[in-house]
Amino acid sequence: MTSPAIDEDHLRAALRDLLQIPSVGGTSAEADIQWHIAAAWQAEGLTVDAWPIDLDRVTAQPGFPGMEVDRRQAVGVTATLAGIGGGQTLLINCHTDVVPPGDLRAWTGDPFIVREVDHSQAFIARGACDMKAGVVAAWAAVRTIREAGIRLRGDVILAPVSGEEDGGLGTYALLDRLAELGVRPDRCVIPEPTGLDIVPANAGALTFRLVVPGKATHASRRTEGVSAIECFMPILRALQDLEARRNRDVDPLMRRWPLAYPLSIGTIQAGDWASTVPDRLTAEGRLGVALDEPVAQARADLEAAVADACRADPWLRDHPVQVQWWGGQFAPGRTDSADPLLEDVAAAHARITGRPPAVYGAPYGSDLRLIRGLGGIPTIQYGPGDAATAHTADEFVRIDEVRTCAEVLVQVILRTCQEA
Repeated sequence: MTSPAIDEDHLRAALRDLLQIPSVGGTSAEADIQWHIAAAWQAEGLTVDAWPIDLDRVTAQPGFPGMEVDRRQAVGVTATLAGIGGGQTLLINCHTDVVPPGDLRAWTGDPFIVREVDHSQAFIARGACDMKAGVVAAWAAVRTIREAGIRLRGDVILAPVSGEEDGGLGTYALLDRLAELGVRPDRCVIPEPTGLDIVPANAGALTFRLVVPGKATHASRRTEGVSAIECFMPILRALQDLEARRNRDVDPLMRRWPLAYPLSIGTIQAGDWASTVPDRLTAEGRLGVALDEPVAQARADLEAAVADACRADPWLRDHPVQVQWWGGQFAPGRTDSADPLLEDVAAAHARITGRPPAVYGAPYGSDLRLIRGLGGIPTIQYGPGDAATAHTADEFVRIDEVRTCAEVLVQVILRTCQEA
């Protein structure tokens, strides 16, 4: 199967444009980039559906996966290259939101001004690999097929979404929209950064909060109070033991990782005055969920570990730690490794690159679990960039990987949707 050539100049220009939109989750630019893409794809002749997401209605639904930032608006977009009928429908799902750039001093330049490095073979900017490169690879693939005059039997649906980084708002709303329209894709590719390997499964990730009580007193009378910071120490040890236990025997797809299901504390806040014994500590963290593990079971596991540690402590026995579940609640997700989608993507990759891709599960949550779990659609991740650079300073992506991904997606489209 011969692929038409990718227009690399357009690919570079499109990626540069998207990277310069600071679409951090919860900001107005998160909606701006959606409208920008909708206008660009409509101008290219795709059938575009763009709609303001009803946040009150979507977030009130029982299956809503959670949200960690305050949003006043969100925009859903799909762009369809329609076939003549008789082929399968391929959904290509990409998120356009990015995480904040963090400490600007750690960057070698402005995170939202693209810098070309390695003789212009790589772009540095926030969102370069996670995952605006994937958005552009999908765009380039559909654009290439359309400009080559290839007629398809099935439809290709491009779906850029918001809110992936903090729970999956955009994809959750997308599935709702597609169901309302009576559209059910047959398969889905998410071009998240996988280094052009195939990821058919994701671990889950549950955001939690621990509230540890203490007893305040003047620091000069420290022994008459109870420090919430000191009370947190046995809880932390219990969580470390829990993490070790949960990682003793992991699914074969996850064995490439030294820690398949991490349990980490990301923020700690305690006290309000230097000379007061703190009477409250709040710790927020992330619990990794094993492949195929029910979310309720993972939650119960952490709650039991905290409760056991409280029972062993003289103060916490009568003043137990509160466990709260909030923010992003990523269940695990998996597409069967024998699904034909994996074979088709692997075959296309091998034809383009001359080597077979690796296949493994990822230790982080993604929208794969929503599309596979709620939508019942076979879904894999395959995209440009190294996930190890995502969320870091000087995040980057290599242009040759973006081009290769686009070339592979062209073949996957032709294989799925069938040339008329």
